Amino acid sequence: MAVKDHLRTLRYATWLGWQMEANWTKPALFIVYSVAKPIAATLILVLMYLIILKSVSADPLFFSYMFVGNAFYMYVAQVLFGVTWVIHEDREHYQTLKQVYIAPINFIVYIVGRAVSKIVITTAAVIITLVFGILVLELPIDLLKIDWLLLGGAMAVGLFCICTIGVALAGISFLTAKHGAGINEGIAGVFYLFCGVVFPITILPVWGQSIGLLIPITHWLEIVRRAIQPEAGMGAVSGLQAYSEGEIFLFLIVSGLMFLVVSIGIFRFADYLARKKGKLDMTTTY
Repeated sequence: MAVKDHLRTLRYATWLGWQMEANWTKPALFIVYSVAKPIAATLILVLMYLIILKSVSADPLFFSYMFVGNAFYMYVAQVLFGVTWVIHEDREHYQTLKQVYIAPINFIVYIVGRAVSKIVITTAAVIITLVFGILVLELPIDLLKIDWLLLGGAMAVGLFCICTIGVALAGISFLTAKHGAGINEGIAGVFYLFCGVVFPITILPVWGQSIGLLIPITHWLEIVRRAIQPEAGMGAVSGLQAYSEGEIFLFLIVSGLMFLVVSIGIFRFADYLARKKGKLDMTTTY
């Protein structure tokens, strides 16, 4: 019965999140925006690459490494923001957090459900980015050679990990004012630096590589790259060639479970402090 209730909460929270994401304009304009935004972000990265290496064809394997990593990193930035911003949006803008909090639902399931709309929109953005890369930038990706099973498994576990990290940040958001959303951007920036998004973690000092290997995002991006280009030798580019796909997937699962336990602990403790200090209905008018 509890599972059925959680699924119902997830469904309605997702519907609510989608309405809040997409009802600000007409459908046609929303589609144009959804297409233009990821392409514009991609072109910024391409221009940076051209300035540094002068040519897209200078190192096609490294360009693919950087392009794919940046494309899938959109999940980290958008989903983390989606999970965290629920607290500030419901408390500060709509001032409905207290009513939702006391409703007979699991609050963690609710905030994850609100983030599902971000996952849907980001998925469309990632697909558009990859199609643009293949058709316009001649990215060496063969759709027939993609390991779809490995990619599907990596996406399921990776998105689960991202959501669990978001739950921890949502808990911290209970205790911060509206401008505390900068915490989310800061954490996303840390992941961008240490998880090998656009450059191999082997470039980092030893202590930086150790941090990167502890974060599940690093293993997730590596699995995604290998699944999309299984014959390209992405492990050699990332510096993780010593590890097989199975080992990296195991690292992803183990580190994801560790983050799950820590995130729930942080959320519960922050929830306790928020109730004790009366911050659930705090309005800063910031």
